Amino acid sequence: MTDDHAPSDAEAPDPASHLALAADLAIGIDIGGTKIAGGVVNRRGEVLALVRAETPHRSTAPSVVENTIVTVIDGLCEQVGTDRVAAVGVGAAGFVAADRATVVFAPHLSWRHEPLREALHARTGLPVVIDNDANAAAWAEARFGAALGRSDVVMVNLGTGIGGAILIDGRIYRGRHGMAGEFGHMQIAPDGLRCECGNRGCWEQYASGRALVREACALIVAASPVAADLASRVNGDPAAITGPMITQAAMDGDALSRDLLAEIGRWLGVGLANLAAAFDPQLFVIGGGVSAAGELLLEPAREAFRRRLPGRGYRPEPEIVHAALGNHAGFIGAADLARDAVAEQWQGRQA
Repeated sequence: MTDDHAPSDAEAPDPASHLALAADLAIGIDIGGTKIAGGVVNRRGEVLALVRAETPHRSTAPSVVENTIVTVIDGLCEQVGTDRVAAVGVGAAGFVAADRATVVFAPHLSWRHEPLREALHARTGLPVVIDNDANAAAWAEARFGAALGRSDVVMVNLGTGIGGAILIDGRIYRGRHGMAGEFGHMQIAPDGLRCECGNRGCWEQYASGRALVREACALIVAASPVAADLASRVNGDPAAITGPMITQAAMDGDALSRDLLAEIGRWLGVGLANLAAAFDPQLFVIGGGVSAAGELLLEPAREAFRRRLPGRGYRPEPEIVHAALGNHAGFIGAADLARDAVAEQWQGRQA
């Protein structure tokens, strides 16, 4: 399995000195809507060190987010030694340019054409590769997790929003401009709810963590008796509701929380049926924080998927499975992709 889109080395630092010392270690950074997670990862996908930080609010300047990323990188280097780190891979929630150097648009951050690779290299001195966070997570699952041994895979990450990634013949498919896989912004409800991207009816307005919390909050605000359990968990303050809290309530048996997750699951299944029609994968891998609900989410998704799958009964049905690597998938994949990209550049220069 190979990555078919190594970054241009026009502005990339010479990696030779790093590779000579640290062929086995790389740092991966996963930038989400609410948290930034980083880890030191070896070639077996094992996490040797871990640092987390809160993602700065979207209203802050890009430099503030960069400061947080650099703090995470510095913390990881302190644990293992900078001279043992071959490269840094960053998985960002947004549109990443094909050269894997620039975040073109990140709806949940303040980044617009942000030259992130250049900025981070200037501050760390390390080779840096930028990728979409879902691409990174899918790569990790294909190399070390739920999609190991599968060549045609679609991954869907359910977090604050929805991210996605496509593997075709074992390679990440990024599209002509590097922006394939933004499934969260495909429209599944014309003239539906307004999305942060500016459109209406986007999938992530119905099947994401934000959608889950929004529906729970609305019922608490309305003082609905069906929301009594959730309301009691936050002393009646709807602003305190979180996705993990709803998932835990569902696992504890709260009927409303189970219904909310089932509704999210049904919308998930609708979107997956559309993706099956487009890509015909062997496997769907469902990751992200919302996927922690497990079968409370996935079984309703499978049922809705089967009802809407084009050609159902006359075609192989792809599996829908839970991601194996959990919250670590993003930075594990980012680290592995960066290490491979830097190694390819170095080998090319030696040829």
